[in-house]
Amino acid sequence: MIILSFGSNLNSKFGDRKKTIEFAYRELINNNVRIIKRSKFYKTISYPNKNSPKFINSAACVKTLLDEHKLLSLLLKIEKKAGRVRSTKNAPRTLDIDIIFFNNKIINIKKNNINITIPHKNYSKREFVVVPIFEIAPNFRDPETKIKILELKNKLKQSQIDSIRKL
Repeated sequence: MIILSFGSNLNSKFGDRKKTIEFAYRELINNNVRIIKRSKFYKTISYPNKNSPKFINSAACVKTLLDEHKLLSLLLKIEKKAGRVRSTKNAPRTLDIDIIFFNNKIINIKKNNINITIPHKNYSKREFVVVPIFEIAPNFRDPETKIKILELKNKLKQSQIDSIRKL
């Protein structure tokens, strides 16, 4: 199973944050990535700088014949098309798409000065990733830790759960 996480905290040429993520879903479909299931949209505080604009987040289970490198290239292309500019780490952005899981593999990729670890590093502590994935795949097990998403959600602090709102 491939699980992607989407986030946007700046409007793009495609519209508001939600429309920007909708654009990303359409681009995936147009590039032979089949969306099996996707979560609702969630409004969340910005991480780690809570003073930055709020995020809209979502997650999806997808299927593709692309390997992890080609999928990453596609995601970077979609982010760029949406106006993503990589300046400083965690700066506000029009679109962020992360590969959280890729077919139960444990992977490290280095591309364009970007280091990618799959399963995504620290995803399990981030409510804006765990809660949308819980909605679409609660019984999925992290291939590295063997912990179910349901268990990860239950480990989140109440303040983290309270900080995320389904739209």
